[in-house]
Amino acid sequence: MRLRNRRQFLQAGSAGLLGLLWTGRAWCQPAGQPAAGEPGLPPRAAADALDGPPVVSARAWAVAEGNTGRLLWGAREALELNMASTTKIMTAWVVLRLAEGRRGLLDETIVVSRRAAQTPGSSARIRAGDRYVVRDLLYGLLLPSGNDAAVALAEHCGPYCGEPTNAGAPADAFVMHMNRQAQLLRMGETYYFDPHGLGRNRTSARDLTKLARETMRHSGFRAYVRTRRHQHEVADARGERRTVAWNNTNRLLDIEGYDGIKTGTTTAAGACLVASGRRGSDHLFVVVLGCTSNDGRYVDTRNLFRWAWRERGHRQ
Repeated sequence: MRLRNRRQFLQAGSAGLLGLLWTGRAWCQPAGQPAAGEPGLPPRAAADALDGPPVVSARAWAVAEGNTGRLLWGAREALELNMASTTKIMTAWVVLRLAEGRRGLLDETIVVSRRAAQTPGSSARIRAGDRYVVRDLLYGLLLPSGNDAAVALAEHCGPYCGEPTNAGAPADAFVMHMNRQAQLLRMGETYYFDPHGLGRNRTSARDLTKLARETMRHSGFRAYVRTRRHQHEVADARGERRTVAWNNTNRLLDIEGYDGIKTGTTTAAGACLVASGRRGSDHLFVVVLGCTSNDGRYVDTRNLFRWAWRERGHRQ
């Protein structure tokens, strides 16, 4: 019905007015609320709860007690997901465990292979022929999240793992040992195919809390993951020396109370973070997997920590 002027509107009477309202039902619908059954729109979600954990972008998350490892809260915490460079927590842990049984391992020299130097993705910028001491290259693994450093460490330490492997493939033995350690820690949703996380490695948020608790009991590991910057000299294939500086990708270390552990980002995994936080003697781990952005993982993690601290009685 088209009404050209005020007189026509008045002449239309109540019947005409009702017809106008019903034929234009979207016009009289309350603002922000689509008409019931309106095509092309999904049903509205439930209103945000005023209690419980914060809304996060992560596909899965878990909060665990640092001192005991007890899982406190989570969402889809058992879901198997890509883990990206959180893989390197286990890579470093295997090296440190091997060093406990092989005296002097951390002071051995690694000659970087061409294969390691050409590993794509996040990089410690190591070059073929470079000579690194194992203890220094662990910084290149954990701070800038070097995929190249992961392969170099796996190639060097693979022969010490005691795992069967094909000749010429020591990194395969290293990855087998990573999976063996995961089994010992009862990480039932975790599978490693490489030492860096660029490929098909899978885990769950709750499994990563188990690994976080185990690794953070090791003083050497704690020292690595809380380091914000490491600088040292390295000799290249010609014996020439240059200074290498690595910055930690974990931006939570810029905030008091956080002391690790590891970031991870790939297209398949999204943005991930395994974090350690302390308030006095209270210690928590928060794991977020599959966040929608690098910034989002820090927002999610800090909000989960704030909520968890309040739940545990902290007020300041």
